[in-house]
Amino acid sequence: MNSISHSTRYLPYETSTRFHAVKLYRTGVGVKFVCRRYHISKASIMRWNKRFDGTRDSLLDHSHRPHTPHPNSHTDLELKWIRDLHKRNPHISLLEMYGKLKTNKGYKRHPLSLYRVFVRLGFSSKAPSTKKPYVPKPYHTPDKIGVKWQMDVKYVPAACYTGQVPQKFYQYTVIDEASRERFIYPYLEQSSFSTVDFLKRAIAYFGYKSRVLQTDNGAEFTHITKTDRIHPLDSLCQKLGIVHKKIRPRTPRHNGKV
Repeated sequence: MNSISHSTRYLPYETSTRFHAVKLYRTGVGVKFVCRRYHISKASIMRWNKRFDGTRDSLLDHSHRPHTPHPNSHTDLELKWIRDLHKRNPHISLLEMYGKLKTNKGYKRHPLSLYRVFVRLGFSSKAPSTKKPYVPKPYHTPDKIGVKWQMDVKYVPAACYTGQVPQKFYQYTVIDEASRERFIYPYLEQSSFSTVDFLKRAIAYFGYKSRVLQTDNGAEFTHITKTDRIHPLDSLCQKLGIVHKKIRPRTPRHNGKV
């Protein structure tokens, strides 16, 4: 269920809707017909008709703020206590303020009531963060070919097919970071067997093998769970003398070229 924020709980009718509804009603059309056409209530059309003086400004929405405060709301004296206490100690926490108000001033409100006033007055109960913002390091792209390849696999949606193809395909892609030359090949399954076969085809296509092969952490490239077994791709890389480098989890920008 979608929740409605505090600022959008009241959804007023547009001024043009009010204007045309009142104009139509004043032509002598029945109020039921006007209500059905503009999806409004009879009380609304009567209220707008009473306010209408021929201009659109007379139908603008008025403030819905009550003229008198709620009888259970904080008094001016209590608000003064909160402001003065926060002024003397700007970094005071909510619980510390509640304890001082209750001990020194006889404050009897609920802590949540104090929290709402705390937020409404623009005070923050959190100390300023000392954590340094994350600054991504510049990515070093090799200058020579054959230094690093990026490999990835993607499901090919049916909208990309030509004609009626009953099978589902997965496109394997490898790209040389220096030359940006790529090699792609389709497979019927996304598995370690397809990955090993694709790497062999890529080496045959480029005519050389890369020093580093960079992939993500998918099951077709590495074991997801901890195990003593060697992944077929790692086994092939060890035989060929290729360093298999896996990017940081949930960081696809590290493999952005492919």
